Amino acid sequence: MNGVDGADDRYVVGVDFGTLSGRALVVRVGDGAELGTAVHEYGDGVISSALPGGQVLPPDWALQNPEDYRDVLRYAVPAALSTAGVDPAAVVGIGIDFTACTVLPTDAEGTPLCEVPELRDRPHAWVKLWKHHAAQPHADRINALAHERAEPWIGRYGGKISAEWQFAKGLQVLEEDPEVYHRAERFIEAADWIVWQLSGTETRNVCTAGYKGILQDGQYPNEGFLTALNPGFGDFVTKLDGPLLPLGARAGTLTAEAAAWTGLPEGIAVAAGNVDAHVTAAAAQAVEPGRLVAIMGTSTCHVVNGAELAEVEGMCGVVDGGISPGAWGYEAGQSGVGDIFGWFVNHAAPAGANSHEHLTELAASQPVGAHGLIALDWWSGNRSLLVNHDLSGMIVGMTLATRPQDIYRALLESTAFGTRMIIEAFVEAGVAVNDLVIAGGLTNNKLLMQIYADVTRRPLNIIASAQGPALGSAIHAAVAAGEFPSIHEASQAMGRVHEAVYRPDPDRARAYDALYAEYRTLHDHFGRGGNDVMLRLRAIRNAAVETAATTSELTLEVVA
Repeated sequence: MNGVDGADDRYVVGVDFGTLSGRALVVRVGDGAELGTAVHEYGDGVISSALPGGQVLPPDWALQNPEDYRDVLRYAVPAALSTAGVDPAAVVGIGIDFTACTVLPTDAEGTPLCEVPELRDRPHAWVKLWKHHAAQPHADRINALAHERAEPWIGRYGGKISAEWQFAKGLQVLEEDPEVYHRAERFIEAADWIVWQLSGTETRNVCTAGYKGILQDGQYPNEGFLTALNPGFGDFVTKLDGPLLPLGARAGTLTAEAAAWTGLPEGIAVAAGNVDAHVTAAAAQAVEPGRLVAIMGTSTCHVVNGAELAEVEGMCGVVDGGISPGAWGYEAGQSGVGDIFGWFVNHAAPAGANSHEHLTELAASQPVGAHGLIALDWWSGNRSLLVNHDLSGMIVGMTLATRPQDIYRALLESTAFGTRMIIEAFVEAGVAVNDLVIAGGLTNNKLLMQIYADVTRRPLNIIASAQGPALGSAIHAAVAAGEFPSIHEASQAMGRVHEAVYRPDPDRARAYDALYAEYRTLHDHFGRGGNDVMLRLRAIRNAAVETAATTSELTLEVVA
């Protein structure tokens, strides 16, 4: 934390709702100085095995408890204010960002259906976290029908919409629990829901509506398309539709109830919701075209502004004003990055070698290619370019001489190769990518950062904030409060970045070109239909798990 307060200083609060916790950050408007921060861990975390009441969940589910989000407001915001030591009366606005697509069904007043007593044991009444991938079959049907009908919006999403997004998840709810679907008067992104909790006003932001809700040129997929998927799905858009706001807009003002939760003054500006990745562009001073921001954590999201509209293979979408007003915002991503490294350290590395620091130190001493391995970075499926969450990871080239640090480095490299695939898809479609700004917790791994510079052959800039999303949300709050005329001016005043911290080494870059060619061969063979063994194995696994669960339930019934 830094800076010296003045009597006339004004402040904003940014709140970043992540996968496992929420973080609040108090920021000075004048220069973006970060004065206080606090984190609140979600009580229920990621609900992937069973509901709190014991209801067992099928494979590929990931749910959350909305009460955990309210608790971030109750605990993290007051703690950040206390740490900052600023007068709450000098705070003029609050902004939030969220993981996406994290979506929940509510009634017309915004009450989550999982908080309705008779629905609490119904899995589909809970928040579906971004990495809930059980709707892949529904996404497959949506994509097939969109191409069959030549829907004009499908090209804006690289030819495929994701199982993570609103329509796939909504269709899954309808077909697996029609009662919950019909009782859901709203199906709303968590980003918009928490703004509703803060302001008492229901809104939708253009970012999540465009990227996750298939809103293009002011229209959602039409009723004819939806009823062709399922006759009961024709009303889905009525559950999504709401007042649409551009990024940086004022969604409303802080209610008395939310003021009591947070310790902030009633009536201050509440900014329109945003996505954790997209909001970070403002913090990284990357709202101009050509500067790609990679927010690297458990997963990676890649966002870049472009001056022109283009359709890019495998993208998560292109949205007018989706990152900042006045530009076409492009998004891509990798479903697993830090999660993959964590999996290896926690579950596969032997005792004595099971730490990131130790494995990084050993791996850093290797020349490029010395381990003889290529990995595919699909441990959590593939978000871009293949948009298929039934794909799985792979390591090729292991021998009896392979050591833990070899595998660890190959996993690091695999995620860099995945990012290069995304960059090349952008460039081939005419979207410039001149350099990269990296944000997120993985910036601390110097080996990983240098690998990315070498593999992508581009300089890496590092955001000068450990709290990129929260700072970005604070910047948007400053705009919503009227402190700056636009996100561009606010970004210049409050954002910051360290330029060209890592530069590609020509020799290592050439060596990685050879490995990348092998990665592309495996990527296309296993991801584009050359061999669908990963999909068959996933189906076999799911059938076995479901059979075991059914057998267990029958056994319990007999015993009872």
